[in-house]
Amino acid sequence: MMSTKTPAKLALFAAFTFMAQAIHAQAVPTATQGLRLSAFGGPTGTYTNFEGGKNGSLTLGADLTFLTTPYVKPSFELRGTAPVDAGHISGQFNFLLGPRVEYPYHRLHPYADFLVGRGLIHYQNGGFPYNGLLYISSTSFVYSMGLGVDYDLTNRWGVKADFQYQHWHTPFFTFDPIHPKATTLGVTYRFDFNSRHHRNRSKH
Repeated sequence: MMSTKTPAKLALFAAFTFMAQAIHAQAVPTATQGLRLSAFGGPTGTYTNFEGGKNGSLTLGADLTFLTTPYVKPSFELRGTAPVDAGHISGQFNFLLGPRVEYPYHRLHPYADFLVGRGLIHYQNGGFPYNGLLYISSTSFVYSMGLGVDYDLTNRWGVKADFQYQHWHTPFFTFDPIHPKATTLGVTYRFDFNSRHHRNRSKH
């Protein structure tokens, strides 16, 4: 059976690249940035909540902040997770999007998010037998509630700690629903579409 790992990773990369290019093409240099785009990525450890399985995965994502207030920053988040090591029971792929609210405090940026999307479970060892059938994979609607914090190292680079509590459905009565728990430690990068404008203004 063809592995789904490579197509999933390529799809995630293509989606994030397209989003970054689209926002960059529409950005207009102004004194302040109405839209702000940041990207993040890092390793994710997932407790799958299915037969005690665990995944070692890679998460990539992006946040588009569309409004800045003195106290909170609402954003739209897009992220995807694909297992690098699916273990011996099941590998969980997911692609999620939804709102995020951040409360900036100096270099710290604690946040909460609520994401929805689609997930794929690929069962290892040739499939999962249940009621006389052998299941190779199954799909599910997924929603995820998360908390995290970003810490600025520089104006553009930072580090991230993120936790997601998820809800999935499976075809198996005994294991439905399941609630995977995913923890990501990664890096963040903030794009600055007005850097040329800032340099020109500093010359005057």
